[in-house]
This record gives sequence, C-alpha cells and structure tokens, in this order.
Amino acid sequence: MTGPGWRIARSPWRLGLLAGVIAAVLAGAVVAVGAAGGPPALTGGYGAYEPLSEPQPAPSTAFLDPDGRPIKLDAYRGGYVLLNVWATWCAPCVKELPSLDRLQAALGGDRFRVQLLSVDRKGLELAGPFLTKLGIRNLRTAADPKSELARALGTAGLPTSVLIDPEGRIVGRMLGDAEWDSPAAKALILHYLNRPEAA
Repeated sequence: MTGPGWRIARSPWRLGLLAGVIAAVLAGAVVAVGAAGGPPALTGGYGAYEPLSEPQPAPSTAFLDPDGRPIKLDAYRGGYVLLNVWATWCAPCVKELPSLDRLQAALGGDRFRVQLLSVDRKGLELAGPFLTKLGIRNLRTAADPKSELARALGTAGLPTSVLIDPEGRIVGRMLGDAEWDSPAAKALILHYLNRPEAA
C-alpha cells in the first residue's frame, strides 16, 4: 500500500505527533466530563437546564391539585418531580406540552413524575379542558391562578421547569421550552434517577 495515508503513518515523527494529538483530545474530554461531574446538558428554545450547586428547599406555598383541592409540594415527596409552570396563552408552553406528555409516558412512575402547574387566572376551569383538546393523555394540570407558587419559585418567565428531588428540594431549573422526550432530556432525568441515593 503506497497511498498518502500510509506514508504519513510510516513516518515516526508524524505518527508520534498524531498519537499526541489524539491523547490530548481524549484527556481533555475526560477532564471536562470529570470536572463537570453534573447532569447531561439540555438546551431549549431560549435557555438551558441549570443544576443547582446546592439543593434548595421547595416553597411551601399552597396551590390546587388537578381535582381543585389545596395541596403543597411536599405531598409529592418520595420521588423526583419535574414541575412545569405554564399557561394556555404561552406559545412556547403549548409547544412543549406534547413532549412533556411523552416524557411522562416513557419515564413516569413511582420514582418520577411530570406535574403541570397552570398559572391561568381561570385555573382548572380553563386549563383542564385545554389539555384535553390538545390531546394530552398522560398528564393533568394543577393550578396556581394567583401565581403565588410561581412567584415563590422565582419564576422569571414561562415556561419554567423545576426539578424537585425526593426530599422536596429543588435541584435544578430550566427557563424556556425544551424537547422533553428527546434523548438529552431523558438522559438528564435518568442521571438523577440512577444516583445511589435515589435508588
């Protein structure tokens, strides 16, 4: 074999240089992954998932469950909850609802659930039928018609998704819509579910 690639490979200094470059790239990748040590990246329409360096207690502000009964976030302790703050008038919210529905279908269970929280002023009267009309089958929405919980969560815009751990602590948040049933989103959720303390 006498092609150019073979001549490069047979040249000792070029082979050494090539091996050095490959080793440096691989070492850099390992360092980057090790240094981060956090969840996989997930980007969306105008934001990215941001893990908290220190988990924060979720607020104890009351809201209405899907049946209209007062409830607090501590009722969901024992599993991870992806709390999605949304509204019917918010186009990016509506855009991501089907992917949240598919995420619930794929990963929802005792250890993880998606929980919608509508901030529509008309509450469940408007938001519930809206989801039905949109074809959402695996999710029901809670309601926060006065946006009290949304404010307590520090929601800066819609949609906002907040990940809460089994102990009732916020471990990360994302401002903006995302493809929640994408491989990246599933990897993000599984990162938390596969932690030893989550087992």
